[in-house]
Amino acid sequence: MVSILSSSSVGARPVRAARGSVRTCKTWQAEAALRMLMNNLDPEVAEDPNHLVVYGGRGQAARSWAAFDAIVRELVALESDQTLLVQSGKPVGVLRTHDDAPRVLIANSNLVPHWATDEHFDDLARRGLIMFGQMTAGSWIYIGTQGIVQGTYETFAECARQHFRGSLRGRLLVTAGAGGMGGAQPLAATMNEAVCLIADVDASRLERRRASGYLDEIAAGLDAAIDRALSERAAGVAVSIGVAVDALTLLQRLLDRGVLPDIVTDQTPAHDILSYVPAGHSVESAARLRDSDAKSYAEQSLDTMVQHVQKLVELKRRGAVVFDYGNNLRARAEQRGFAEAFEFPGFVPAYIRPQFCLGRGPFRFVALSGDVRDIELMDRELIRLFPEDTGLARWLSLAGERIQHQGLPARICWLGLGQRQRAGLLFNDLVRRGALRAPIVIGRDHLDCGSVASPYRETEGMLDGTDAVSDWPLLNALVATASGASWVSLHHGGGVGIGYSQHAGQVIVADGTPEAAGRLLRVLTNDPALGVLRHADAGYAEASAAAAQHGLAIPMAPR
Repeated sequence: MVSILSSSSVGARPVRAARGSVRTCKTWQAEAALRMLMNNLDPEVAEDPNHLVVYGGRGQAARSWAAFDAIVRELVALESDQTLLVQSGKPVGVLRTHDDAPRVLIANSNLVPHWATDEHFDDLARRGLIMFGQMTAGSWIYIGTQGIVQGTYETFAECARQHFRGSLRGRLLVTAGAGGMGGAQPLAATMNEAVCLIADVDASRLERRRASGYLDEIAAGLDAAIDRALSERAAGVAVSIGVAVDALTLLQRLLDRGVLPDIVTDQTPAHDILSYVPAGHSVESAARLRDSDAKSYAEQSLDTMVQHVQKLVELKRRGAVVFDYGNNLRARAEQRGFAEAFEFPGFVPAYIRPQFCLGRGPFRFVALSGDVRDIELMDRELIRLFPEDTGLARWLSLAGERIQHQGLPARICWLGLGQRQRAGLLFNDLVRRGALRAPIVIGRDHLDCGSVASPYRETEGMLDGTDAVSDWPLLNALVATASGASWVSLHHGGGVGIGYSQHAGQVIVADGTPEAAGRLLRVLTNDPALGVLRHADAGYAEASAAAAQHGLAIPMAPR
């Protein structure tokens, strides 16, 4: 682990969230925050729980084990009219608010723009003054790799519709990075009937994905992996094949052999220079260099990223469909001097933005009971609630069959404005009636329609050029707070690294009470509504139509 996290292991111990209907805390909102914090560090969920790292290289749930213990202590004591303040993983105060206020407000990794550099951040982190919260790690709503599967599934499905007549059968998708986010790729690809060839320099990550059912097999060597992938593509068989090499080596070998994949993307941790492994290094030698000479490590990492993007551009020029998957790889290469780095698009402008215009995005829910039967019941009830949404029914059926739960049982599905609040009220009623065995946590990924400013990912290529305007995630966090979310977070950095994005997160608890129903209605209406407003303001006709359909007031409606 990188040296800036070395002190975080002091006090390390196994962590697992409580299950069942008996609370430790004084409210279900605080209890849910406590269990989700602990669930983030469950060994089934977290990449490096001993260092409080949840995913994304160094995205932490708490700044230190002492800070973790203090957060737990304060959540247990928190009254129904109090709010805990958490600054970059450290609890800094408890204030008197009111019953409908969030029980926790979280701010992670936020730096004044002029000082928002990797170097300044890393210096603060070494001194224990800040932590990198990623997105759902520092906001306690990560649910493991299962949490990103549908977003990847939706991206690959739209790619199929645009380029391959709606199906990826008989198509080869090549990618790299099998960590907490990238590990969803092989399963999402095979769920879309593709052959997936995925590289990761860390063999243990591939083994972890195979053990969980996300990856079908691991090849003994690079040429064997390529040969196997080509054979299955010709046969039209959906299978995922992992190979323990770095991305650059895989792409170069494909080029040398004249192999042209149908689709190429990447989810290596390029957002974090100190997590991306430079060419020529094993995981072990990279760790030694990182600890002994972080500056040299960073230089080598950036040089490798340039070569990595050059190979992607060459594959695109030869005819492959190539897209960036939001890890800041293109920007790193461009800043290092490769002028053609943005020759291929990001996945949001290429495939996802039309859904954002409708307020559609990742809706995730977690069973605090720990009972998988609660998730199965909610899956069935959602299909019944939205009979017209055949895509939702197909997804939930596939998810139930193929996705293993990690930590507390959870599910993610994409719902839009008008759907999310109905789902939340349904879950609350199921808790009220005793059909569910404990309350339900409802959150989302921060990759959502109105909660992000990220010019190299979610807001890349906005119609009006407002890619870098971060007023929108700030408004999102304020609206979630005013609406009564159970906890609200605001992050700098997220999946594309320090200086490149801002994200807001919200989580709301369905505990079966009338008060919860009121909060659920407000939060789950207003949260996606902000996404519709954001895209309508940018000039997207689909968003303006959605705003009119749902009766959203726009004081200065675009003409």
